[in-house]
Amino acid sequence: MISMKYKKFYYPEVHTYPDGTFRVNMPEIHVTDSQPIEIVWTYRKEQDLTLLIYITENIRENYKNPVTLYMPYVPNARMDRVQDKKEVFTLKYFCKVINFLKFDKVRVLDVHSPVTTALLDRCENISPEKYINHAIKLSGINLMSDYIFFPDEGCYKRYADMFGNFDNIGFGVKRRDWKTGKITGLDITGDSPANKRVLLIDDICSYGGTAYHSAKKLKMSGCRDINLYFTHCENSIYQGELLKGDLINRIYTTNSASNIETAGKITVFDCV
Repeated sequence: MISMKYKKFYYPEVHTYPDGTFRVNMPEIHVTDSQPIEIVWTYRKEQDLTLLIYITENIRENYKNPVTLYMPYVPNARMDRVQDKKEVFTLKYFCKVINFLKFDKVRVLDVHSPVTTALLDRCENISPEKYINHAIKLSGINLMSDYIFFPDEGCYKRYADMFGNFDNIGFGVKRRDWKTGKITGLDITGDSPANKRVLLIDDICSYGGTAYHSAKKLKMSGCRDINLYFTHCENSIYQGELLKGDLINRIYTTNSASNIETAGKITVFDCV
């Protein structure tokens, strides 16, 4: 979904011709000064990029104000490196398109890789700390007696500073079948989760495989109930094993991408 924000939200009217191309009607944005018009893009599908180009160019033709982009979820962020010339460096080329639009600022939320912020011009990476704190509060986690878990060491390094001298922290070391790339298990490094409530924290979730193996290991290690926080959660989570049965209590996430909604075991925080 794409909207424009200048003191309030404005929404374009988007239709599709039979050949699949867009017909877009733009609302009049009531501007009186030099404050920026911010385009807010919560990613749904790849075609949104084409729509973003059209909307941005139209705003630049009709208004003198600075134009910024708030893109909480960065598509292609997982493709932050390539192994050989057969692999297409989609993140690099995506960022080239965004840079071509010459936004005065690009704001992203808890971006998956620092490569993204290096490739995007005038980029600000927003901390997810307030959403994590909201998840801690709603899940009833006590930082003095409960347990924070990160699925891997990279995730631990990303978020651990938020918890100061808190000792009850662990992270996972994944075991994989190197022929298939699939996760076969996980070992825990750090403090023991036994008899503690757990909040698992990660930046992004698609099918939830890593979180599923983490939760299984945490249960085997004697923890109590498990809650999870993901900054970005894709609809594909419904196709995985994580939401089946009673392995986890609740998932907290934001509406940065997809059409994820508060329902069942999922609570969604508004980040726009």
